[in-house]
Amino acid sequence: MKTVYAFLADGLEEVEALMVIDLLRRTHKLNVVTVSIKDELLVESSHQIKVYADKTIDEIDFEAGDCIFLPGGLPGTTNLAACKKLTDRILEYNEQGKLLAAICAAPTVFSGLGLLNDKNATSYPTMESQMDCKAYGGSVVTDGNFVTGKGLGVALEMGLELIRILVDQETSDAVADAIQYSR
Repeated sequence: MKTVYAFLADGLEEVEALMVIDLLRRTHKLNVVTVSIKDELLVESSHQIKVYADKTIDEIDFEAGDCIFLPGGLPGTTNLAACKKLTDRILEYNEQGKLLAAICAAPTVFSGLGLLNDKNATSYPTMESQMDCKAYGGSVVTDGNFVTGKGLGVALEMGLELIRILVDQETSDAVADAIQYSR
């Protein structure tokens, strides 16, 4: 079973995070672990919603992971980018060809690390100036081991795309059918 680490930071966009996490967990074929970048499990969203992560960043085994997922939101994205433990592992995951996914403002974390220079990518439109990539734009963009999403409005589409990549198209279609989503 593949493992997805979904990183949570104070100031995250909770719906982006929870929509993707929920869809991935509905497959019953992925181990989805929510991870606080802090020393405590409690994280507060940009809309003051409190979320408890499954583990802290110091409690996970990065080697066991297959995918890192970053939800957007501000200052959540800024907090993710400032977490050296996380950014070091993002660089390692990229070197290993492991899946790296981010939505809304969070693709700027990958861009800030110089990882999107030769990739097609997207982000929340106001973040475009921070996106150093080959081609910019779209709703959900998959290029190599990167999946980037424009924002909250495409969180469902992004979750289904991650299921397609991590499991298969049939499972992605089954989850879409189960939640009454017509593509």
